[in-house]
Amino acid sequence: MEKKYEKCVETCKEDSKVVSFASRIHYYPLVVKKAKGAIVEDLDGNEYIDFLASAGALNTGHSHENVVEAIKNQVDNFIHYTTGYMYNRLQVELAKRLIEITPGNFPKKVAFGLTGSDANDGAIKFSRAYTGRRKIISFIKSYHGSTFGSISLSAISLKMRRKIGPILNEVYHIPYPFCYRCPLSYKKDSCGMVCIKELENAFESFLPPEEVAAVVMEPIAGDGGIIIPPKEYVKRLYQLCKENGILFISDEVQQGFGRTGKWFGIEHFNVEPDIIVMGKAIASGMPLSAIVGRSEIMDSLEAPAHLFTMNGHPVSCSAAIATIDIIKDEKLVEKSRVLGEYALMRFEELKEKYEIIGDVRGCGLSIGVELIKDRKSLERNNEAAKKICYRCFEKGLILTFFAGNVLRVQPPLVITKEELDRGLDIIEESIIEYLEGKIPDSILEESKGW
Repeated sequence: MEKKYEKCVETCKEDSKVVSFASRIHYYPLVVKKAKGAIVEDLDGNEYIDFLASAGALNTGHSHENVVEAIKNQVDNFIHYTTGYMYNRLQVELAKRLIEITPGNFPKKVAFGLTGSDANDGAIKFSRAYTGRRKIISFIKSYHGSTFGSISLSAISLKMRRKIGPILNEVYHIPYPFCYRCPLSYKKDSCGMVCIKELENAFESFLPPEEVAAVVMEPIAGDGGIIIPPKEYVKRLYQLCKENGILFISDEVQQGFGRTGKWFGIEHFNVEPDIIVMGKAIASGMPLSAIVGRSEIMDSLEAPAHLFTMNGHPVSCSAAIATIDIIKDEKLVEKSRVLGEYALMRFEELKEKYEIIGDVRGCGLSIGVELIKDRKSLERNNEAAKKICYRCFEKGLILTFFAGNVLRVQPPLVITKEELDRGLDIIEESIIEYLEGKIPDSILEESKGW
């Protein structure tokens, strides 16, 4: 039965008249009416399997009953009282739980915020205050948010930087280790890890390591296209930080809370970061962020250096406590690992069948499928990404792309195997229809993406 989108399309038209273009990336006219688990219903009554999980913010799925109950109970007690001046028990309880689940066998403290962007800003502030240094190192193709500090860390899109400068100074970017598309044009098996030598050379020639406060790294580069660095690279980078008194900061906003088959992405690399930045899935859709770091680092600033009227909002904290309990009780970290391995196997099978798939990579239920024009040139196939994602939408699957040509597969961790299989089937059906020329070019004007 053909889907109808009249109400959704009309709402999108109204939206374009009253909401700033700066805050919307358009893929297709999906207007959410309600959602449960891994299923979304739009304003016209169409249902979709969700492979996006609200940009990775809903690891426990849509409207988990325990989260809903926690929110309702807290609202019945009180909605908010600023913890800039007063206290609430929920912040204490949540901070204890975050300290418990984050890697690192040392005393820690927590600072709360509202979104991953402000948490990355806070990480800059704490690292500069603690070390007395000013320089920060981040990565090309990284994405850390859209506040001034987090934009300064990010190096993924000129659209974020145009017309707003000057941005934060003393932020330096180095190539992210991406073996499939080496930014330095080397081959994986013979490169000698030249990417880390780039940093070593910088330390020797123009970037004094004793002036560097921190390295901020996504342990798995999300919006860059689900890029997984070699373990040897992360280990050597961490070692360089330790040798030079530089803080190692892991941005877990997209990859945290079980997304990768471990509580946090950095746990795949057996290093203990000095600071972990988190947001998105921390409170199952409620606005909240947190910075968890070594106690001495987190005590290096005085209030109100990282204080917000709404930070650590009690309703959000209540949702976050429920979220952590759900992930533990329902064994979602392990489920993410198992279903992720299965999905990767399915995608590898598709890669064998269709040359358009150049690379498949991921950890847990954080998977990127890179579309190319041919396997000799490895030229990015941005057109295919747009058309395939739009056709998936028409078939009842929420699927997006980033880095221009990488399908983003990040469903809620509560998704059933049957729902996952149906979603994977829809992707294959859409790939076939693209290869057969059955998806019209008109979609290219509708599906914009990153």
